[in-house]
Amino acid sequence: MRTGKPDIVALIPARAGSKRVAGKNIRVLSGHPLMAYTISAAVQSGIFSDVIVSTDSEHYADIARHYGAEVPFLRPRGLAGDVSPDIEWLGYTLDRLRDQGREYRCASILRPTSPFRMPHTIRRAWQAFLAEDGIDSLRAVEKCRQHPGKMWVVQGRRMVPLMPLHASAQPWHSSQYPSLPVVYTQNASLEIAWTRTVLETGTIAGNVLMPFFTEGYEGFDVNSEYDWGFAESLVRNRQAELPPVSHFPYRLKRQLEPC
Repeated sequence: MRTGKPDIVALIPARAGSKRVAGKNIRVLSGHPLMAYTISAAVQSGIFSDVIVSTDSEHYADIARHYGAEVPFLRPRGLAGDVSPDIEWLGYTLDRLRDQGREYRCASILRPTSPFRMPHTIRRAWQAFLAEDGIDSLRAVEKCRQHPGKMWVVQGRRMVPLMPLHASAQPWHSSQYPSLPVVYTQNASLEIAWTRTVLETGTIAGNVLMPFFTEGYEGFDVNSEYDWGFAESLVRNRQAELPPVSHFPYRLKRQLEPC
């Protein structure tokens, strides 16, 4: 149902062919494919006009629809490679939707690899976005665990600081951690932008960004087999909560279908 607030669409990118964690977007975590938790969180947040999955796979599309998302068209394979920039599939998706008469003032990218992002996380980000004037976008961030002031660029048998300071200043690499400025790193849990930002600047973020500070494991991102094992451990030991999923597991649905 449309409201008086700006229309916002949830866009969930779920291409096939992941190599670091094979099939991670549909790999089963605690009974459901990974993407099910992002779809459920988006639907249960109650803020979206539509929840749409962008995928290049009919199989992934079937799973997405089972859990309550739309897949109005498949993404071209040329926009679903390992190094395809997000702006390509995002621009393509918004253009195709607009051709169908579906225009939105805002769009939120919710990646399936952040399964611990809850419905209230999304609502909190949306409220923060609406309350801020003069911005192009919002992006989730968290305090970095390894400070860039302690990082180096290796050039053959020599190395230089990644973030060098003026010679008269105390080098960050030789400073105590508490004395360093707080630095944040982006995580993959969510982004929100005015669609005009994407269409007019050809970028996702635009030029004026506001931070959204994730809490706990909201910003946790599955990018390796180690991450996957850690996610399973967090669930098993009840250290992190997954969004509730109201649908039957996809595998069970397939088993119950008549032959």
